[in-house]
Amino acid sequence: MYAVIKTGGKQYRVQEGDILRVEKLDTEAGNKVTFDDVLMVGEGESSKAGADAGNATVTGVVTESGRGQKIVVFKKRRRKNYRLTQGHRQSYSSVRIEKINTTAGKE
Repeated sequence: MYAVIKTGGKQYRVQEGDILRVEKLDTEAGNKVTFDDVLMVGEGESSKAGADAGNATVTGVVTESGRGQKIVVFKKRRRKNYRLTQGHRQSYSSVRIEKINTTAGKE
């Protein structure tokens, strides 16, 4: 069974046992997190999307939180003596998917 969830402005296709990196969540490592914004649920050839998948939830455990590798942003205008260097490190949370629940009553 798989599901498509939306978190942090991105969509992820997940299965039970998957480990994925998502945008930083406001929980500590070891805590459970529930994703209510499920866009699609499927198993084999059958799938449910939209309002049919609206009652589904995906449960996972935050395994770690951290920051990714540094990305260097360099801007330059030739012959104008303009150089600008910036760096960025994106925060993330690693989540291990434990259960895809299709019968959860989300009212």
